[in-house]
Amino acid sequence: MTSEMPAADAALFRALRRAWEVVDPVPADLVDRMVAAVATADLSREYALLTLVESDRLAAVRGDADMLTLQFSDGTTNVLIHVTAAESGARRIDGWVDGVALRIELVQEGATFTAAPESGRFAFDEVPAGVSRLRIILETPPEPGAATEVLTPRFEV
Repeated sequence: MTSEMPAADAALFRALRRAWEVVDPVPADLVDRMVAAVATADLSREYALLTLVESDRLAAVRGDADMLTLQFSDGTTNVLIHVTAAESGARRIDGWVDGVALRIELVQEGATFTAAPESGRFAFDEVPAGVSRLRIILETPPEPGAATEVLTPRFEV
């Protein structure tokens, strides 16, 4: 058996190609759009939706004067955090994640705090005030041991 196509088939395919090139040509900007689509495919995780749920700077909660509640979602994983001021001037962050999290990191300029979540709950004590971001390492359910990462937008604590 030969791998060459019969001449009649080749001629038919050439005619079909010419017809499609006239009737439905490839858009001129298709390559640029595909490069942009691939380059931005993971931005939804990087720029997860940030929703300010509640902020009450005047009410006392557990004796603290400041409380901020933030919710992050990338469409598949949801994270809720409560930020409260400690007596020392630092912050305490209590959080919950609805995925199977292996590790959660709070990243600030020059410092990284790590928490091992238990049943989706995590906490960070004595966090200095400043711009922060959470990095959540999730276990991927179909492949135990495999992990995926969720990065929240930056927020101020």
